[in-house]
Amino acid sequence: MFTGIIEELGTVAVVADLGDSVRLTIEGPAVLEGTVPGDSLSVNGCCLTVVEHDRRRWSADVMQETLDKTSLRGVVSGDRVNLERSVTVDKRFGGHVVQGHVDGVGTIVRRSPSEHWDVIEISLPDGLGRYLVDKGSVTVDGVSLTVVEAGRDSFTVSLIPETLARTTLGRRAVGDRVNLEADVIAKHVERLLTWKDDA
Repeated sequence: MFTGIIEELGTVAVVADLGDSVRLTIEGPAVLEGTVPGDSLSVNGCCLTVVEHDRRRWSADVMQETLDKTSLRGVVSGDRVNLERSVTVDKRFGGHVVQGHVDGVGTIVRRSPSEHWDVIEISLPDGLGRYLVDKGSVTVDGVSLTVVEAGRDSFTVSLIPETLARTTLGRRAVGDRVNLEADVIAKHVERLLTWKDDA
C-alpha cells in the first residue's frame, strides 16, 4: 500500500525485453534506503516487486498483464518516473490509500498554466468516471491528487508548484498517457451496494 506522496523522480536505465515480460532497471537511490529484494515500490502508480538492486539502481519484472493495462508498456531508457516506497506504520499518511493497482490509462487532453499552478484535464477510460467525485481523491501516475471537477468522460486536477517540480506531472504534455487509480473506498462501496446473495 502507498500514499501517493512521491519520494523521488527516478530514471529508467534499462528496458530489457524478456519476451512475455519486461525487466525494468531504474536509477533511484532514495527509495532504496531500507529496501530489500521482495519489497514493493510504486513506479508511476504501478506496484512492482524489487528483484535485485545495488546502491543506485534496482530492477523489477513487469508482466504482460501490467504492460497491457498501464502506460509502463511505453517507457524507454531515459524516461523519468515517479517513485514511492510502500507505507510503513510509522510513516505520516500524507495522501490517501493507494494500492498501486492501476484501473486504467487516461490521456491529458488539456493543460492550462497559470502564475502559480497548472490545471490539467485528463480523459477517463470507460466505466471509471463513476468512482470520481468533486473534491475526492484520485491517483495520477502514482501522485495523490484532489479532483477539481469530475465529469463522465474526463476530470480536472490542479497542480501546485511542489507537484510540478517533484513529479513527472510537471513535464507531461497534451496527448501523454497517464496511469489512473480510483479511490478504493468508492470501489468497495459500489461492490457492497450491488452485491446479491445467491440465496
